[in-house]
Amino acid sequence: MNSSPKFTGGIIVNDYTWRLQSVIPGGAHTYSRGADQFPLNAPAILERGKCAYIFDPEGKKYLDYGMALRAVNIGYAEDEIDDAAIRQIRNGTNLTRPSMIELQAAELLVEIIDSAEMVKFTKNGSTSVTAAVKLARGYTGRDIVARCAEHPFFSYDDWFIGSTQITKGIPSSTVELTKLFHYNDIASLEALVSEYPDRIACVVLEPATTEEPKDNFLQKVRALCAKHGIIFILDEMITGFRWHLKGAQHHYGVVPDLCTFGKAMANGYSVSCVAGRREIMEQGSIEKEGTERLFFLSTTHGAEMAGLGAFVETVSFIRRNSVIEHLWQYGSHLMSMMERVTKRHGLEKNFKVFGVPCSPNYLTLDADGNISLALRTLFSREMLKNGVMMPWIALSWRHGDEEMRITEEALDASLSVYKKALEDGVENYLNEPAMKPVFRKYN
Repeated sequence: MNSSPKFTGGIIVNDYTWRLQSVIPGGAHTYSRGADQFPLNAPAILERGKCAYIFDPEGKKYLDYGMALRAVNIGYAEDEIDDAAIRQIRNGTNLTRPSMIELQAAELLVEIIDSAEMVKFTKNGSTSVTAAVKLARGYTGRDIVARCAEHPFFSYDDWFIGSTQITKGIPSSTVELTKLFHYNDIASLEALVSEYPDRIACVVLEPATTEEPKDNFLQKVRALCAKHGIIFILDEMITGFRWHLKGAQHHYGVVPDLCTFGKAMANGYSVSCVAGRREIMEQGSIEKEGTERLFFLSTTHGAEMAGLGAFVETVSFIRRNSVIEHLWQYGSHLMSMMERVTKRHGLEKNFKVFGVPCSPNYLTLDADGNISLALRTLFSREMLKNGVMMPWIALSWRHGDEEMRITEEALDASLSVYKKALEDGVENYLNEPAMKPVFRKYN
């Protein structure tokens, strides 16, 4: 098969990309996996992953820091977790009544997460966060959602997407019901509460992303919500099972009304959930005769047994192997190493490493200090040339000393080219389109 790349509509195309885009809108099932998010030399398609490595169909191996969009926190194809999933497959995968593993998983989640008195499972984070919003609206009788502007993604549903640039297909009446506030800026949320008295059903945010809470911000949000009867929702899709086994809510000492988890909770298996206070969650119950019904999550595959078996084993694996402690330690060492190599090349002002040690981040900045997607594309391309895929930094238990060595060598070589591009102009080194933001009005 001829896999020589070419451009069409500003997107890098080769034979696999053509085939993917011919049958899948966007060429992938998550926009952040799309061809416009990676440089030309990135593998267009992958065949498998093992530990902290991924392999293309030709067998080429890359050290991975994407880790399945942060869904894998232990390692790809971990035997103990896979075996637990396979045992549940052999038990039938999906039964006519609730399964034993469904009950075990629910009791385990409630045991782990301090704020969780009840839980409901589903398959993806978008469904979980939207379900939390529905619970909040049902409980409060209000319609407006206040969501954090700095946190990039909560759901593919209209209530969230309508608050981005991509409003096509979304009624204006829906767009008007989501309002934005800013992280670590309690005044911006107080202003919304004052502007829309007794109309805000819930506040939705992540506990942290690359920026951590300052000046007791989360506690102030908690208090403001309690004062005004607003449901406080923490989306722990990314922070959960990375910051702490009990969630970033435990790490930062705050108790939400509702919370959502997913991604790393089952080491890549499709498991997500919404959990929280009993009096809010039980709106979806059936045993209280005469109460008005709220049609909560109802999904055929929400409690699929393989994924829940993987979740239970993932929690056990995390406990046995101090996985989260390793993420913090490796991340701290990685950040120090990246800062050291950056300084060696004199790029401290143009390549920034920052964030929480268990979930580091980097920024590519031009000579004027502005974020540059062209430089990010160049950096990603050079890292791939040296065997490392680093579209962002997601860590796993399988990242160890050898992976640190490989990363340092790749970083040193990549930043050498990066520095030349800064001096001579990135256009002289990047003969391909720059990566694009996912949230943009036009392709």
